[in-house]
Amino acid sequence: MRNERLQAGLLEHGLTPSMLADRIGVDHKTVERWIAGRMPYRRLRYAVAAQLGVDESYLWPDALSREQVSAASDSEIVAVYPHRSEVPQALWRRLFSTAEREIGVLVYAGLVVSEDAPLRRIFAERASAGVRVRMLMGDPDSAQVAERGADEGIGEAMALKVKNALALYRPLLSAGAVEFRFHQTILYNSIYIGDDQLLVNTHVFGLSAAEAPVWHLRKVAGGEIASTYLESFERVWETGVPVKGAGG
Repeated sequence: MRNERLQAGLLEHGLTPSMLADRIGVDHKTVERWIAGRMPYRRLRYAVAAQLGVDESYLWPDALSREQVSAASDSEIVAVYPHRSEVPQALWRRLFSTAEREIGVLVYAGLVVSEDAPLRRIFAERASAGVRVRMLMGDPDSAQVAERGADEGIGEAMALKVKNALALYRPLLSAGAVEFRFHQTILYNSIYIGDDQLLVNTHVFGLSAAEAPVWHLRKVAGGEIASTYLESFERVWETGVPVKGAGG
């Protein structure tokens, strides 16, 4: 069966089979056979997926057994912290400062990062270096932010937290290099992204985010946990509305 996803991926990236073949070191006829339906060796599947910026499993859904996917997914879990307050400060800074492609933050207020002046400087520096930096904040006037405030027992203070965070980000908003959007979604997790690494802060009814667990994930070829959260970020981003005075 013809691999329509592979062909579409080439078109989206402006690549011909010959161009992809040159990049990964194979004959162009080999790429044409893959498009026609032949399955590449795993190292080549991974190389193609990396070139197209997608998961190997997206291009070849049947390539790995469920046992292999489970093993790869297990390897994606770097660490689990029982409370966000126990995540080392050095890890927060390393997550963002080493990013070469993208930084993403999906929160309601996210004061854990907005109140950290060195992290705000990192966002500005990485954006200036060409890294895409995207911030998704809860719409302070939304029902979802109000409901989260009620869940945590702080009422209207949640909306005030969002506004405080935006005030701290004002220099980034004014510069325009960092993209800001408001979202109106129910967050089951806050997500912090630095390329292929993530910190996922679970949300627990009745507890503040600082008291809830955090997963440190690193994307591994064939794994599905990190991809789940990365895809969730993108879905929320698509629903977001640019914050006035910010890119996006």
